[in-house]
Amino acid sequence: MPEPIDESDHGENAPSSAQRRKKGALGEVFAAFLKLGLTSFGGPIAHLGYFRDEFVVRRRWLNEKGYADLVALCQFLPGPASSQVGFALGLLRAGPLGAAAGWLAFTLPSAIILVLFALGAATFGGPVGSGILHGLKVVAVAIVAQAVWGMARSLCPDRERASIALAAALIVIFIAGFMGQIAAILAGGLGGLWLCRSGAGDGAASHVRFPLTRASGLISLGLFFGLLLGLPLLASATAWQGVAVFDAFYRAGALVFGGGHVVLPLLETEIVRSGWVSADAFLAGYGAAQAIPGPLFTFAAYLGMVLGPEPNGFLGAGIALASIFLPGFLLLLGVIPFWDSFRMQPSAQAMMRGTNAAVVGILAAALYDPVWSNAIRGPYDFALAMSCFVLLMVWKRPPWNVVLIAALGGILID
Repeated sequence: MPEPIDESDHGENAPSSAQRRKKGALGEVFAAFLKLGLTSFGGPIAHLGYFRDEFVVRRRWLNEKGYADLVALCQFLPGPASSQVGFALGLLRAGPLGAAAGWLAFTLPSAIILVLFALGAATFGGPVGSGILHGLKVVAVAIVAQAVWGMARSLCPDRERASIALAAALIVIFIAGFMGQIAAILAGGLGGLWLCRSGAGDGAASHVRFPLTRASGLISLGLFFGLLLGLPLLASATAWQGVAVFDAFYRAGALVFGGGHVVLPLLETEIVRSGWVSADAFLAGYGAAQAIPGPLFTFAAYLGMVLGPEPNGFLGAGIALASIFLPGFLLLLGVIPFWDSFRMQPSAQAMMRGTNAAVVGILAAALYDPVWSNAIRGPYDFALAMSCFVLLMVWKRPPWNVVLIAALGGILID
């Protein structure tokens, strides 16, 4: 039970009871999400289960229908769904400061771990260090394959959506780089409008009310699109590399449909193909990110640390981390006031069915390049990757457990 608030001090500088309640709610949000940030293994789907247990069942911040509606909204939008749900829960409980507190508490533990890993990875030498890094690259093959398989089963359950996924994979294979991924997402949306209208129009009637006006939503949407279109122009007009880094991570975060793993091909296009980070360092960090709790997007903090051009180090990590989360939060704030009316449109639902299928194809193409092509060097690597895949899919071992096994395997076979 919370402690009662003492109303006896009515001095001029005494905080009001409303202020004390607000501070109490803010502290409650931070403490709850810090616990989850330290213990939530298993990726976005598992995170949503942890959130439900903590905030619906135990704390009763909202009911089951309200939580389901919130999850549906965040899965509809690009961005890290579990972090967007956490951001919205903090907003619902303690306003804008609560949203920021929830995000910081849930994100910082894994970001700090990956920053420390980046510092330590540079010191890895000799057969043991190189074997661990190689094992982390190999386990990325199994983890991405698991993500492709799971997403295909849920997002491509019929031949129409499977065909959209195939078309998206072919587009990104034949049109390399960022433009290929944009074309694949657009093609998926158009394909959904054409092929995926069956079952559309069955949106739920429940909703959660947030303290946001339509005006604030329009401002957030304006900032989202303004940054998306303006940052590339600013990056080309200025000599500071920090703007280019912000632009690269912002665009990656703005186009992630379908879960955190989809950020892999987007970041690879922006970071590896530009020469900022080597493919080996990229995949080693991605493998390490699977072994820790919290959101997968904190992989950006690792990349910011190891970037070749400055700003890198702690400044680069901060820029990368903030910029990759920002577009998803701006979109969430922008869409919330309009969500109830928009989601009931059959065309919107059909478009998102096609877009979700397209991201399966994008991730399937990334499974081959850069993941497979940079990690699998021979039959022993293939055997280790296949073993990790079976442990994940059949034995249902937690990802951090499989990552440790892969690191040991990498030492043996390197």
